[in-house]
Amino acid sequence: MTKLSYSAFLVAFAAGIASVYAAPLRTIGEGQPVPIIKVHHEATEDMAPAQMLAALPSESWPVTDWYKQNVYDRGDNKIGEIVDLLVDHDGKNVAILISTGGFLGIGDKTVAVPFNAVRFRKKDSNWQPVMNTTKDALQKAPGYAYDRSAKTWSPERAPATTGGPGR
Repeated sequence: MTKLSYSAFLVAFAAGIASVYAAPLRTIGEGQPVPIIKVHHEATEDMAPAQMLAALPSESWPVTDWYKQNVYDRGDNKIGEIVDLLVDHDGKNVAILISTGGFLGIGDKTVAVPFNAVRFRKKDSNWQPVMNTTKDALQKAPGYAYDRSAKTWSPERAPATTGGPGR
């Protein structure tokens, strides 16, 4: 992930947290509610002013506790590395992309899991991402590839085969 896309992700992630903890709806004019700002791809001319946080939510975690962290199974075996987090248009975290297998980036596979599939446990005074699965199960899951021109994750294409049945 480039520095620019990583920065954009951090802004979207922080805005999502901010929208969750935003103040109750205010009213303007004749009792018309002012909508809470939501994370979305398109900016419009009639956007409401950004709300600033006076304090950070106490239960928030920095994205650096997730991004590029090794993921372990319940038996403390490394099963992959978090390579991306997906956020929906409302700023809600929905998926984690985990790279598994391979060696030094060669032969690895990126799979997607629901955001709530990864938990954390304390080990040696650090929080460690843990999943209730195996490396083998991750490697058998459908793979995804990042398309840099479209800036999106897409299902991996099936490997090309030569010949056909009976050839």
